[in-house]
Parts: sequence; C-alpha cells; structure tokens
Amino acid sequence: MTQDIVIILAMAVPMILFGVYPGLKLGEFLERKYDIDESMKRKVMIITTIVFTVTLSSLLYYL
Repeated sequence: MTQDIVIILAMAVPMILFGVYPGLKLGEFLERKYDIDESMKRKVMIITTIVFTVTLSSLLYYL
C-alpha cells in the first residue's frame, strides 16, 4: 500500500504539466463569474492542479 502511494506521487511530478492548464482555466472562470479576489483565485488554481495531477496519476497507475 505504501509503495503504491509513493509510485503515484512520483508519477504525479511529471503530470503537473498536464494539471496546470485546468487549474488556470478554473481560476479565471471563477474570477469572472463570481468576482473572487486574487488570493482566492490562486488557492483555487493550486488546489485544482494538485487534485487533477494526483487523480491523473492514480488513474494511470491503476488502469
């Protein structure tokens, strides 16, 4: 179980390249639609990037 987590996190490092774009787009969309401030936009972008990256890595590992 621990080895699986380590492998998924190691695979997540190159997957960050694919996770940045959805994070940027979601942050911009929320800024336009809900008029959020810059710090909230950055938090949304970072969280979206991390979640997307780990999800993509785990799907790649288990499928």
